[in-house]
Amino acid sequence: MNTRPNPAVVGQRAARQLPRLALYLLCLAYIVPGLVGRDPWKAAEISAVGHMLALVRGETSWLFPALVGFASDGSVLPYGLGALSIQWLGPVLGEAFAARLPFALLLLATLTLTWYATYYLARSEAAQPVAYAFGGEAHPIDYARAIADGSILALMASLGLLQLGHETTPELMQLFAVALLLFSLAISPYRPNTARVTVVAAPVILAASGAASTALLLALGCAVIAWKSSAPPLRQLLPWVAIAGLTSAGVATLCGAWITRLALTPNTMMLFPKLLVWFAWPVWPLAAWTLWRWRLQLNRRHIALPLIVVSIMLTISLGMGNSDRALMLALPGMAVLAAFALPTLQRSFSAAIDWFSVFFFSFCALTIWVIYIAIQIGIPKQPAANVARLAPDFVSHFEPWALVWAALATATWLWLVRWRTGRHQEALWKSLVLPASGVALSWLLLMTLWLPLLDHARSYRMLIDRVAQHLPAQSCVVAADLTRSQTAALRFFRPDWHVVTRSSNEAQTCPWQLQNLSMRQVLTPAPTGWRLISRERRPTDDEESLVLYQRTNR
Repeated sequence: MNTRPNPAVVGQRAARQLPRLALYLLCLAYIVPGLVGRDPWKAAEISAVGHMLALVRGETSWLFPALVGFASDGSVLPYGLGALSIQWLGPVLGEAFAARLPFALLLLATLTLTWYATYYLARSEAAQPVAYAFGGEAHPIDYARAIADGSILALMASLGLLQLGHETTPELMQLFAVALLLFSLAISPYRPNTARVTVVAAPVILAASGAASTALLLALGCAVIAWKSSAPPLRQLLPWVAIAGLTSAGVATLCGAWITRLALTPNTMMLFPKLLVWFAWPVWPLAAWTLWRWRLQLNRRHIALPLIVVSIMLTISLGMGNSDRALMLALPGMAVLAAFALPTLQRSFSAAIDWFSVFFFSFCALTIWVIYIAIQIGIPKQPAANVARLAPDFVSHFEPWALVWAALATATWLWLVRWRTGRHQEALWKSLVLPASGVALSWLLLMTLWLPLLDHARSYRMLIDRVAQHLPAQSCVVAADLTRSQTAALRFFRPDWHVVTRSSNEAQTCPWQLQNLSMRQVLTPAPTGWRLISRERRPTDDEESLVLYQRTNR
């Protein structure tokens, strides 16, 4: 058994930096697809965009952003950011893209902060590799850069970040805040003034984004780390962490962000490992390997800081009933831990990751291409029939540029597979190139070849269009038992409709009423004073439908 205090043995050749152009192109391939050409999707994204539009149209307070019939959830900062972007860029770029743009930049900032957090943690003395007797070990700066490159690849390779990280939701700003907190703790020995500002800003951003309890727990965890640390720069952050906790509590109180979301049951505790296994793949096995190989240094800064953040977020996710959105906030810390596994990986483990990535993502790409061809030309017949059954009323349109980008991405993937499997590479980050590239490939193919189909399936546009066939423009509509996302869809796709709640004074004179009804429920006779006009359902959903009534005793 290896009992060395430091298990990292790295030569200078292994500490090569990932080529910057390749890293930048990979980040663009991961972030840019899906920014344009689609509506806000159900249910969290359309709800968030609905709150932003309510702010832009002056229908709610900027301090308590609410939607028609739904109280504020405390996400003041992300809704305000999206609303300002819609105000400034919406007339030129469109409301959907304008709302989505700042959140894409937040994802980019999260990747950047994770890289810098890992870089400064890897520069600490305890994280450096073992010195060789006759020299030749990795240079400290080169080693730190290689480890940081691995962390950004690990974060992009995380399956759980793929969809949630590309949505226009408050959780993306929360993810940015967690990465900012890791960054502030990592740079404290090198840039103390910057660390003091960012360590206060991160919990405040969390509190103003609807995660007040998370902000306080993370501040408490950081206080424990600073108090127990033997490093003076980190201990000096303790009063600033206290200020961050108090400020975030005040901001949460001001914004009404104290919302109880506890849903812990014995069943959720049993299902949590299953969620963690797929959601955090492949970073969780690497993070677990780091904890084992660096077990003699668990109290060191490069292990303790990400570990405390990950532990808190796993606990919060479990307490919220296996919330995948809370679990997403653990991914930056997991990526940092996963990066420190790279210097200690055995060749067999690295090869297993490579071959799994080759087969899994090649199969995903092949499936996407086969179904795309079936949509376009009807061959093979069975996939085309499955699409017609699952997405009725979908009409395919050929997009040349989508085909070009998808073909380029697929060719690049084939080149990467040949590069990685054709010869042995010594770089530390080599084991995460294929997982990160495979995730980026799958996302790009989905957002090019399948984008019209996915937009048809996940958008409320067709449902609202079906309702609009019976409703004239400028109509007053009573929203009866509609969900938050349905109400937001009405305001997004039909801004000319005046949507009111059943309890408002205007509801007494509104000539139209929309009611949410599951397709499993039998349609009962119309309420007194109303007559049934139509029942419309989403073509790709067997559960959701809207029932339209018209007033008869006006």
